[in-house]
Amino acid sequence: MFEKYNIGIMGTGNIAGIMADTIKKMKGVKLYAVASRTRVKADAFAAKYGCKKTYDSYEDLVSDKKIDLIYIATPHSEHYENARLCILNGKPVLCEKAFTANAQQAQELISLAREKEVFITEAMWIRYMPMVTTIQEVLGSGIIGELKTLTANLGYVVGDKPRLKEPSLAGGALLDVGVYPLNLAAMLFGTGIEGIDSSCTYTETGVDEQNSITIRYTDGKVAVLNSSIVSLSDRKGVIYGTKGFAVIDNINNFEAIRVYDDSYKQVAAYMRPKQISGYEYEVEACLKALDNKELECVQMPHSETIRIMRIMDELRKQWGIRYPFEEDAAEQPESQSENVEQPESQSETAEQPAGGESPVQEEQDAELQSPE
Repeated sequence: MFEKYNIGIMGTGNIAGIMADTIKKMKGVKLYAVASRTRVKADAFAAKYGCKKTYDSYEDLVSDKKIDLIYIATPHSEHYENARLCILNGKPVLCEKAFTANAQQAQELISLAREKEVFITEAMWIRYMPMVTTIQEVLGSGIIGELKTLTANLGYVVGDKPRLKEPSLAGGALLDVGVYPLNLAAMLFGTGIEGIDSSCTYTETGVDEQNSITIRYTDGKVAVLNSSIVSLSDRKGVIYGTKGFAVIDNINNFEAIRVYDDSYKQVAAYMRPKQISGYEYEVEACLKALDNKELECVQMPHSETIRIMRIMDELRKQWGIRYPFEEDAAEQPESQSENVEQPESQSETAEQPAGGESPVQEEQDAELQSPE
C-alpha cells in the first residue's frame, strides 16, 4: 500500500515502546532509529525492539537523512522544542498528545510547519481509529433519536508519577487524560460551544489531579466530562438521545458501542475490529498524508488541535493553573510573546526543565494509552 518509510522515535519511555512494537508488526514501515538524552537508554531500547540506529541527542536524530517520519514521545513540556527541532530540519512529525503545553505553542508550531512545508500531526490516537466511523454512523442513524447529552470519564491511579505531578513538565490530569473526553465530545457534538463550566482539585504541587467539565452547545446539547489521575474510572462514554442511549466501552481505546432503547433493552452492539495496538491507525494516516504530499491528517486537522488546546487553556485559566515556563514566556519582550502567527519570533519560549538528563525527562506512561 505504501512505500517503505523509516521511522525515528524521540524518547524511550513506555509509550515509545508500544509504538516501536507496533511498527515492527506493520507493513510499509521500518523502525529505523531511536534517540534518548543518554546513550544507555537508546541502546537498551534499540536492543529490545530491533532498532537499527541509536542516538544520544535529538539533534543527531533529526539530522539523519534516512528518516522519513519522527514520532515524539517525550513529556508535554518538551513537545514544542522537540517538534520545532524536527520542523526546522525538514522532518515530518507525529507528536504525542497533548500536542503542546498551550495553544500559543501549538499555533507557532503549525505556522512554522506550514511555512516550511513540513507535515505535522497530533497523535490523538482515538481520532484515527476505525471505530470512530462506526460510532458516528450508529449515532447518525437516529436509532437513539436526537442526541442531547454526553457523559464521559477517564481516570487512572497514576498521580504518583513525577511526570504527572510536576508543573515544569506540564503535569496534571487535563493534558494527560482529560484531553480524551474533550476530543470525544468534539468528534460527537461538534464545535458549536456556547459556554464551559468546570472545577478541579489540586495536587500538592499545584496541578489538577481530577476535574469535571460541563460544556454547553449552541444547539442545546450538554457534555459532562470527568478525568482523574488519582482514581480508577470505568472509562465509559454514554450518549443520551430522545429515544434511547448508547454506551461506548473504553473511550481511551474504543472496544464497543452498545445501543439501548427507551425500555433500557440492548438492541444492538458493535465491536472494534482486530488491531495490533491501536497505534497503527495514526501511523497509517501519516503515511497516507506523506504519500499525498499533505501537511496534516484529515482525522486530526491542525484547526482541531489548536481548538482543543485553546479549550484546555481556558480550563486552566478557570482553575488558576499556569506552568512555570508560561510565566517566563509572559515576561519576554512584547515582540517575542504576542504574535502567535509569527513562529520565528518566539523560538525560545518553551523553557527546558532543569535536570535535562533526569529519567523524568523522557518518561511516558503506557497505562494511559495501553492497548487491551
